[in-house]
Amino acid sequence: MKAFLDTSSLIKLYHQEEGSAFVIETLSSSIEEIYLSEISALEFRSALWKKIREKEIQEKAAIEVIKCFHNDSDNFRWILLQSDIVESAGHMLMKYGDKGLRTLDSIQLASALTLKKSGDCVFLSADKLLLSLFEKEKLPIL
Repeated sequence: MKAFLDTSSLIKLYHQEEGSAFVIETLSSSIEEIYLSEISALEFRSALWKKIREKEIQEKAAIEVIKCFHNDSDNFRWILLQSDIVESAGHMLMKYGDKGLRTLDSIQLASALTLKKSGDCVFLSADKLLLSLFEKEKLPIL
């Protein structure tokens, strides 16, 4: 089985926080491939710098986590940010902008939708809005 993770779930693999155990347990069970949007590489770094600013993690530790993620990058399947994803993200903004959907999450949603037809993919997010939009788009969530 495949799994798509947005950045809010991905970060839980590298930084112990609420929900980390669930994500790790889920991915350890029957998941063979993990799919990420290319935008996650930037969002991951941004999320860690936010944790530094908020004194949740020390800068040195965050840099080590970023290096670890970079070293693991070949273990993930990347959904590249191409024109069809950007176009789909624009459609998602028009459809869900009134619900609060913003730019980067629209790219995550559009990336996830590329896997909709695969049939054997689950979708993880710790972001309540994005999770609700996965459901609206009939993506199987955990």
